[in-house]
Amino acid sequence: MDQILSNIKIQINSKLFVKDPETSSLGKKIIQESVLLINEIGFDHFTFKKLGKKIGSNESSIYRYFESKHKLLVYLSSWYWGWMEYRLVFSISNQTDSWEKLKKAVSIITEKVEDDQNTAHINESVLNRIIIAEFTKTFHTKEVDQENKEGFYFIYKRVINRITAIINEVNPEYDYAKSLASSIVEGALHQHFLREHMKTITNCNETISPTDFYFNLIENVLKK
Repeated sequence: MDQILSNIKIQINSKLFVKDPETSSLGKKIIQESVLLINEIGFDHFTFKKLGKKIGSNESSIYRYFESKHKLLVYLSSWYWGWMEYRLVFSISNQTDSWEKLKKAVSIITEKVEDDQNTAHINESVLNRIIIAEFTKTFHTKEVDQENKEGFYFIYKRVINRITAIINEVNPEYDYAKSLASSIVEGALHQHFLREHMKTITNCNETISPTDFYFNLIENVLKK
């Protein structure tokens, strides 16, 4: 699977960038260093001016790739969910048992993320920390409906729909497959956040992972 992933280019909505950052060394550096800088200082304090200083380039050169930091964050989020989707699809491609397929999908979506050495300019482990902390900022905006129409969140929704389809395979009579799938995908991020920052309101800790929790949830919900 690693060799296949290394040869795949994740297709991102072209409306998110002015120039595709994957087409140049500067563009890839912008992506690489923006991930590290957002993780270091947080998205609220992140600016193109600070990024330009970090990469040794003019702020204007970054605007030639992205017109705003919001679109950069949506781009990074789209890349992350596209990467997760490829991992999910290949992990279940030879799985015929629906229940095992669902457990594998849930595991990939909820487990701790390690860096993928096949993507040299993006550290997925660091990007995962950004998604946990900042992802809701991509769509908790006044422009969400218009951006949704323009397909900004298409890959994220596609991941949820893939899990929905597997849930329907496991239990076709369950009426809330979409709600369960979206709760797993976004809820896992929230549980990771709580485990790191608000330990008193989650059961997830050093020995109980969000994956354990969601395995328990689907077992109780879908096998009744």
